[in-house]
Amino acid sequence: MLWTPPLEQILATAHVVSLPMRVKFRGVQSREVVVFDGPAGWAEFSPFVEYDDEESSRWLASAVEAGWLGHPDPLRSTVPVNATVPAVAAEQVPNVLAAYDGLHTVKIKVAEAGQTLAQDVARVGAVRHLLPDAKLRVDANGGWSVPQAVQALRMLAAFGLEYAEQPVASVPDMAAVRGALDGAVLIAADESVRKATDPLAVARAGAADLLVIKAAPLGGVRRALEIVAQAGLPAVVSSALDSSVGIRAGLALAAALPELPYACGLGTVSLMAADVARPSLVAVDGSMAVRDVVADPELLTQFAAPAQRRDWWIERISRCHGLL
Repeated sequence: MLWTPPLEQILATAHVVSLPMRVKFRGVQSREVVVFDGPAGWAEFSPFVEYDDEESSRWLASAVEAGWLGHPDPLRSTVPVNATVPAVAAEQVPNVLAAYDGLHTVKIKVAEAGQTLAQDVARVGAVRHLLPDAKLRVDANGGWSVPQAVQALRMLAAFGLEYAEQPVASVPDMAAVRGALDGAVLIAADESVRKATDPLAVARAGAADLLVIKAAPLGGVRRALEIVAQAGLPAVVSSALDSSVGIRAGLALAAALPELPYACGLGTVSLMAADVARPSLVAVDGSMAVRDVVADPELLTQFAAPAQRRDWWIERISRCHGLL
């Protein structure tokens, strides 16, 4: 088990910031994160506010690894990265894509609560119209039922999908969708790995063709590498709407994987109107260089969260530390 520094040592360099978004993503228009200046480098703790302490404690373990242990040695110097299109109206797609440099692969959010399949089709169609040669993938975040997923993915397959990420919520339902599609669309597991008590269950059930892996929700880069090795499936490394500091952990994971067959979902800093680092950790021509990130003191001050939000996060860190 990873050694955990004393709570007061973690909190001594904690900076709570609120970063505005360019467009609403996961229902939020500003992203709150905590960054730490650890002895091995900068680290981030940023579980979404609705996550409970047990789940969030894994994010703190990841931050401790990054800030106090450091990342494993990389096997590559650059990592291919996809662009991400939130569940925006089709006419907003060009503006979203304009924030990215190099559009070789694009992930498109679908199955947003309150939206229709017609809106999903229009959004994916708008991306395909703009990028006829790009690889496209969709992410439903478990938002469909099995019949909805099968219907939607049969329609969206016409746009040429690389894969569909977490079309339904449960592992049995994932297996049912995968069986019904019979290879017409590859199925990737995200929540079925990072939010599961047994992250390998989806692989044992034959419910996915590949895994979407995120360092922070799994407890850090080294734990994520273990899960990929045990699962025996191809992996796509993704982020969780992190600042550049948090993206650095995902980049370390992608750089350390023995094989990296898919572009990674590490480009979400481009969805933000602000960051904690200058320059930000973003892709250039669809790839991201493996490098360290240092938070900028001026940005930490400029985007410091209000006192009551800082107190909320410090209390959350204290509770999560008690679970490590």
